[in-house]
Amino acid sequence: MPQCVCAGAVLKCSFGAAPSTLAVTPENRVLLSMPAATIRDSIPLKNIMPFGPCSSMSFPATASATAAAMGALTPMPCIPSILSPWAKGDPSVSLANIPILTNDSKLACMWGGVISIQQAGQMKVEAVL
Repeated sequence: MPQCVCAGAVLKCSFGAAPSTLAVTPENRVLLSMPAATIRDSIPLKNIMPFGPCSSMSFPATASATAAAMGALTPMPCIPSILSPWAKGDPSVSLANIPILTNDSKLACMWGGVISIQQAGQMKVEAVL
């Protein structure tokens, strides 16, 4: 069952070398403890932080560095380039009239990477008696 995604969720890009964290700002929302994300929380360097070195040959910096290294793949620091909101979300639940983001959603990077949610940013805590 899909979970609602919150600030601090762990993200992974298929071409990135490191995980990243989702940043959610509280515009148009009531801030309780952890702001919940919507499908529009997809702005590079605001919501989507870099994923370490990018190994996509579609990324111009990696393509240039690889060409300079005589064809040896040379990943360069990631700069995500997102052109559309997260795909899917949950249209039955919205914040500020925007569907919430769920942990089964995906985001496409212009450089060919697929960004997925590894951990939703919320934990279920059970008391042990």
